[in-house]
Amino acid sequence: MSTTALKEWPLWEVFVRSKQGLEHKHCGSLHAADAQQALQMARDVYTRRQEGVSIWVLPSAAITASGPDDKEALFEPAADKIYRHPTFYEIPEEVGHM
Repeated sequence: MSTTALKEWPLWEVFVRSKQGLEHKHCGSLHAADAQQALQMARDVYTRRQEGVSIWVLPSAAITASGPDDKEALFEPAADKIYRHPTFYEIPEEVGHM
């Protein structure tokens, strides 16, 4: 199969949960014709040493992500929510040091 044909296949993102982990971690991307093939290829490429217990694959096109220019609009508004800071609450004296 030519590399041109591979690049025409959709790009898939691969997430693997390790034996010790509780969460899936992104470990890479690959081109595959469909979800089943992407899952099989992800197993072969990203879990060669049998370190995984679960694999997720999803089309890269399905991911919506923020960009660096969105940082201020997405994360700065959190600073004006004083109820998220522990200084907003009064702690009774009988509670002691927290």
